[in-house]
Amino acid sequence: MAVGVPRRRMRAMTIGVLIVFSLFAGQLLRLQGFNAAATSAEALKGREYNKAIPALRGSIVSADGTVLASSVERRTVTADQTAVCTYKVKRSGGTVPCAASGITAATKALAPLLRTTEAKLRPRLTGNLRYRILAKDVSPMTWRQINKLGIPGIYSEISDDASATRSYPTTMTAASLVGYLTNDGRPGGGVELMLDKELGGTQGHAYYEVAQNGQPIPSARHEITPAVPGDTVRLTIDSDLQWYAQNVLAQKVNEVEALSGTVVVMEAKTGRLLALASYPTFNPDELAKARGSLSNLALTDVFEPGSTSKVMTAAAALEEGKVTPSTGYVVNDRIKRSDKEFKDSHDHPTEYLTTAGVLAQSSNVGTLLMGEKVEPSVLDSYFRRFGMGAKSGVGFPGESPGLFPSWEKWNGSQRYTVMFGQGISVTAVQAAGVYQAIANNGVRIEPRLVESLTDGKGVVRQPAASKTTEVVSQETAKGLRTMLEEVVTKNGTAPQAAVPGYRVAGKTGTAERYDEKLRKYSGYTASFIGMAPADDPELVVAAIVERPIKGHYGGQIAGPVFSDVMSYALKKQGVAPSTTATPKVALKLASPPASTDTSVVRDPRAGELGRAGE
Repeated sequence: MAVGVPRRRMRAMTIGVLIVFSLFAGQLLRLQGFNAAATSAEALKGREYNKAIPALRGSIVSADGTVLASSVERRTVTADQTAVCTYKVKRSGGTVPCAASGITAATKALAPLLRTTEAKLRPRLTGNLRYRILAKDVSPMTWRQINKLGIPGIYSEISDDASATRSYPTTMTAASLVGYLTNDGRPGGGVELMLDKELGGTQGHAYYEVAQNGQPIPSARHEITPAVPGDTVRLTIDSDLQWYAQNVLAQKVNEVEALSGTVVVMEAKTGRLLALASYPTFNPDELAKARGSLSNLALTDVFEPGSTSKVMTAAAALEEGKVTPSTGYVVNDRIKRSDKEFKDSHDHPTEYLTTAGVLAQSSNVGTLLMGEKVEPSVLDSYFRRFGMGAKSGVGFPGESPGLFPSWEKWNGSQRYTVMFGQGISVTAVQAAGVYQAIANNGVRIEPRLVESLTDGKGVVRQPAASKTTEVVSQETAKGLRTMLEEVVTKNGTAPQAAVPGYRVAGKTGTAERYDEKLRKYSGYTASFIGMAPADDPELVVAAIVERPIKGHYGGQIAGPVFSDVMSYALKKQGVAPSTTATPKVALKLASPPASTDTSVVRDPRAGELGRAGE
């Protein structure tokens, strides 16, 4: 009996082992035979390494090639600690042993290049980790220096931190125009947002299989789709002119303690925008400290244009044949129309002004007498052809179309206020576009901000041609320019806007400013918009200053800004001084005009309007 027990025990153990082996064999058969695909996929999933390769964002440059925004490739430096320790260690047979001296040598060589201390770096190089980040945001030049050291186990990869790579060399000069990137690398405004798709490029992708130690398996699948860098965007902006306009504007805004200001410089015959200054501004490289507006006020801020819009009323009356430059008006300092009494900016005795005199002296009363000769629907059509109530066509983020209600919605007094720029609103670019049309012999060209886009292969693409609109005839435009030259003489409202050596045509604007926060009128908008040389205009400059404290008239505040910027721009563009004299235009009549009949037209929603002087 004693002998049989061990045998039974042995048989039982043998049967048990066979059962266990059978279970293993069954599981192996299931995994490799019946469920091989799923098992293989699960194993592959554990070995796969997928990584997005960020595209280098395209640069934004000015017309003359000055870099306004750029992305510099940055790298993340990593270490395989098991390899770093072999640096400068002598071989022991066929192997290189890991030694503390290797860590010491690597630490000493790397610390200065990574801008850290040996005490802080040494712990990151010591250990058995196959992957340890040493530093981020490392420039390619620094990485090349590190790579030359030949330290085993030191690698680099493209940084994923896109926001850290964007640089704005001109800082505040064109900040609100160029835009910025937020902390997460997304465009926050300006051209950065407007052309984000073109600038952003196409993200690449890397795929490979790795072993347990994290290293790629040489014989396994390995695929890399390179990233496609973004386009280089060339703007129409002249960097020197942008800088100059920005500084002149900032000086004036601070001098008169104004709320803000804008300057627009445009080529008269092409619509190309050469400068879009906006103040206050900010530094896009230090976005957290920004105190000024992050948007470009020339395209996003709206204001009542005031008297600068009187040229549109005059253009309509001239083009429709209702008046001529020498048409006379009996101009009292006050006049009643509809349910409101209108007046000029200052009290004066009855004057006998011509159309040219009305513009030169910026008479509200004279403008009403001129404008009421034109049917409301016709006046509306001219204002819209000049670009009122519609976006400029630039495509800038947050751009406003301004406010210009349809003539059917004008109330009794608004029929007249629109004639001298009240009850409507515009952006600085829209306002400049009116004068561009007059400068370009009556043809308005949608302003243009982007000159070209160049991809990574050097292929250049031009944007679609700007839309053109014939607003008035060449004869009307030339007549307006001649009359507007009187504005900058001693007989006009802005002798401060004159530019020595050049004939200048332009118009002042002094409008009450509506404060959206206070929901009431508060302060003024002072402006001057003009062109030069007046006989054959090359450039248009608009200067607008919002809510100045020390003075408020357009000629006084904005006139000097216009003169300074226009003078610099003409010389910068190589425009020759004028060689012809300004034609003489009669501004006043010695006696009442032969007929004071104002050819009054009937407003279909109101009674007969009064005649001049009544």
